[in-house]
Formats: sequence, C-alpha cells, structure tokens
Amino acid sequence: MDLELRRELIEILVREAYFERQVTLSSGKISDFYLDCRAVMFLPRAMFLTGELMLELVRATGVAQIGGMAVAAVPVISAIIAAAYRHEVGLRGCFVRKETKTHGMQKRIEGAFRPALQTAVLDDAITTGGSTLEALAALREAGANVTHCFALVDRNEGGREALARAGIQYQFVLDASEIRAAARTRK
Repeated sequence: MDLELRRELIEILVREAYFERQVTLSSGKISDFYLDCRAVMFLPRAMFLTGELMLELVRATGVAQIGGMAVAAVPVISAIIAAAYRHEVGLRGCFVRKETKTHGMQKRIEGAFRPALQTAVLDDAITTGGSTLEALAALREAGANVTHCFALVDRNEGGREALARAGIQYQFVLDASEIRAAARTRK
C-alpha cells in the first residue's frame, strides 16, 4: 500500500473529520471520539486518496462487484469505482437501501448490481459491523457471492470478529488508533 497516500489521508482525516468528544455511534456504543468520514469523502483529494488506497485492497482479491449500506458506503463505492476506471479494472458498484423502495422499480439494491458475482461489502468505518452485516445479508439474499469486506477505517470495537463469524475476509486501510495518535501529535 502506498504509504505516502496513507499518510496524506490520515492528515486530512485528522484535520477535517476527527473530533474528541462523547458521541453515540450508530451501533449504540458510546465513544469518546468521532470520525466523520462522510465529510471527508466529499473533499476531492480525500475521495481520490480513498479510491486509490481501497482499490489496492479490492484489486488483490479479484472481486467483480462492491456494495455497501447507504448512506455511508455510497461515496466510498464511488471513489473505488472511479479509481477502477482510471486503472482499467473491471468493477461494478451498488448500494443497499435500509428498506425496499415503495415506488419506481421497488429495489432494495441499487446501482450496477449483478447476482452471482464475487462481491465485497464495504463501509467507511466499521465499529461492530452491524450495518455492514445487514448489507452483506441483503446482497447474499439477492444472489451475490459475498466473500470479502473492506473498510476505510476499523475502529477496533468488534467488527473484525463479527465479520469473521460471518465467514468474510476483512481488510481495512486505516486503524482508528493511527488517526487518534496522529491527532494527539498534532495538538
């Protein structure tokens, strides 16, 4: 993995997305820090870096399709798909809605989804893995062969173990402790 790109992404995350204060996470857990990856994903350089770094992980597995739960996974999927295009890697992307639409095509999975393809589920940050496992279940139910999971940041709060129990190979770009350490040295 390109260490210079990783370093630059950590700097952006610390500057734009890292907050030390008590928050309740989507998992219901209370944390003394928050990492707002979505805010960073809408900065052009951060989106570029995320796409490049995560494509390195995805590309090594041979998966043909990536997907994850809306809303958090959507900009990450977009970044990876754009990087795949730049590097001429054939890769499809999709996302899972919390609920099936009641109008239009009434889909739960949107995008360039194809059943039976080797698929990776992904997220911006994984804490317990709850929403990632929900997306995994929906993709499998729709016929995808989900074998891998990728995250931009792992918070080290049980997600890794939950994904292992689901039979998923898991990799991430950054560990939350790296970001916290960089934030502390910056003060």
